[in-house]
Parts: sequence; C-alpha cells; structure tokens
Amino acid sequence: MDNGMDTRRTTRALATEAVHAGRDDLAGLGLHAPPIDLSTTYPSYDSRAEAARIDAFAATGAEPDGPPVYGRLGNPTVARFETALARLEGTEAAVAFASGMAALTAVLLVRGSMGLRHVVAVRPLYGCSDHLLTAGLLGSEVTWTDPAGVADALRPDTGLVLVETPANPTLAEIDLRAVAHACGSVPLLVDNTFATPVLQRPAEHGARLVLHSATKYLGGHGDVLAGVVACDEEFAGRLRQVRFATGGVLHPLAGYLLLRGLSTLPVRVRAASANAAELAARLAADPRVARVHYPSIGGAMVSFEVHGDPHEVIAGVRLITPAVSLGSVDSLIQHPASISHRIVDADDRRGAGVSDRLLRLSVGLEDAEDLWTDLDQALGTPAARPTRPEAMAQS
Repeated sequence: MDNGMDTRRTTRALATEAVHAGRDDLAGLGLHAPPIDLSTTYPSYDSRAEAARIDAFAATGAEPDGPPVYGRLGNPTVARFETALARLEGTEAAVAFASGMAALTAVLLVRGSMGLRHVVAVRPLYGCSDHLLTAGLLGSEVTWTDPAGVADALRPDTGLVLVETPANPTLAEIDLRAVAHACGSVPLLVDNTFATPVLQRPAEHGARLVLHSATKYLGGHGDVLAGVVACDEEFAGRLRQVRFATGGVLHPLAGYLLLRGLSTLPVRVRAASANAAELAARLAADPRVARVHYPSIGGAMVSFEVHGDPHEVIAGVRLITPAVSLGSVDSLIQHPASISHRIVDADDRRGAGVSDRLLRLSVGLEDAEDLWTDLDQALGTPAARPTRPEAMAQS
C-alpha cells in the first residue's frame, strides 16, 4: 500500500524517530495529527487494474501501489504504525497483527508452509508462546535447549530459532550475537517485548525477525491489543499473505493508538526503568525477599521471589494493580505460576526458573516512593534476614 511516506533510512535519533516516523507526510497533506481510516473497502472503477494488483500481491505479498484495496489486505493507519516500528527497530519492514500470538502464529505458518516445521527454542518464553510450540497446535515440533546448545539442536527441517530476552518472567538475558551466529542460515526470532527498541535492537545483533506484543510497551496505556513483527521485506511479504488469508488483522483504531504510543515510548521506558531500578535495589536489600531478578540492560520489569506466601503479596497491594499484562503507565503485579505461565507444564516451568514463589512486577510511572510504600505493606511484617541472602540477580 503506497501511503506516500518516505521510508528511507535516516540518521535521526531514536527519540526523534519515535515522534516523527510514520508521520513524515502529514505536513504535505495539510495535517498535524495522523488521520484514522476506518474503511473496510475502497472504490475501484478499473477492475482489470485491480485484478493485476491483487495478482501482484498474491505473488510476492508486497504492498500494492496506489490506493488501498480491502481492509484485510492493508490499512493506511496501520501502515503508519508499521513504518514507524520498522524505523525504530532498524528493519526494512514491519507487519502488524491482532495480537502478539497472532503475529507468532503467522511466523510459524510461513515457515511451516515451506516444510520447515521444526523450531529450536530457549526457555523461558511467554507462557502462551511456550504452549503454542509444545502443544503442536500448528503442526510444529520443538526442541528446547539452552543458548549454548542452539547449533547442535538444528536439523535440516528447522525453520526457526526462538528466544526472548530479557525473558518472561525471569528476566534472564541471552547473548543475541552469539545465538545469531549459532543459527547459521536459520532465521532467529527475538521476542523484544520487554526491552523495546529503546533498550535493545535485535536486528543489529543478527536477528532476522523481531516480535513484539504491541499490547505492552508500544501501546503503553493498557487500551490496545496488538502484535507486530519487524523484519526484512521478503519475509514481510509472506507475513502479509498469511495475514490476508487468516484474517489476523489489526483494527485501524488500534493502529492509531499504537502510533501515538510510539511517540512517548523512549520517555516512558526510561522513566519507568528508573523506578524499576530503584525498587529492585530496595527489594534486594529486604529480608522478606529471597531473590531479585533485574536485567543488566535495565528496563521496567522486576521479578522477585519471596520467603512468604506470594499470594498474600498479590492480595495486599492497593496502589499497584494485581493483573496480567505489563508495559502500561501504571504498575501491575502478577504470580506467573498461577497466571501467565500456568499453561506451561509445572516441571518445565520450574526447570526454566519460574518458581512458585516468583512474582512479576511491571513498574509504571507512579512516584517510586509511593510504589515502595505499597510493596512494603503488601510484603507484610519484616522477618529476620537469612544468614546468607541471595544477591540481586543481574541476568
């Protein structure tokens, strides 16, 4: 779809791209705010030319030149978000979907359609990603390994290597450049939801595919459900074809909200990360906390294991919201073993470091002192510090 935007690479800073990417044509249109195109279909009086455009899309998945065709094939508002996210991740293209799981499904379908149904993956992953692979719901077969074992796990029918770093929910980190090298010609997909392009751009380290649950930090306000894959144009074409055929499209209003969310992404991530680092330090020094996980690259996610009952902490918060999801302007806390990773087999879950006492905290933009006051009272009466406390884990 030709939306008239200049998608050439620039040397603009990330903060500038976050504000302007996907909006470069607005001044020429006499607009300041991006428009929302809610059309499901578009008029065409030249059916022969329309047939040729549809044939071209069927052959390559490239966005059709000229006006839009149909809402399931593409939408101008969604295309603005895709352009902006690709610029932030440093890739040629991005393809948006109705959810992060729809985006991952499309990647697996693309590779499976080529007879490459084997996936090599590193735990932990988001619980539903783990389940999608393990259950073989798309006919895929998975080999779980640690990062050092990726090369040995590859087979002739391996279509994808999948990692998440920092990982959900332990915040374990992976050397992406080393894993990308181990992949050889097999595409590496990195779930970059927790880091966002503000903290990490996996394509710069050799990843071919970058996945986001855009529901989280990219949207940033807990009011939009979406997923997106940033990648090269060749793979993007295949993803568009799967999206068209399966219907996992992103609603234009969601595309608008995501584009708006990107404009404040660097500011939000950095402010929330400062809060998270402060809370992680305080939790690490607290005798009621057994272990704290906080990634070396920073970020707004903190995981910690308590000596007491984690369910009592969930029940005790008043300012922090006990809820699934993450990446919003307000702080959220949840118990992964009960919710986000409940669908993963208990032994596999614990083997990946997701203990029954682990809590995952998505730190928002509230005042850090207010957040600590809430955590402090939710943790209950201070206990005597263990004689050999575990230090904060810098994964």
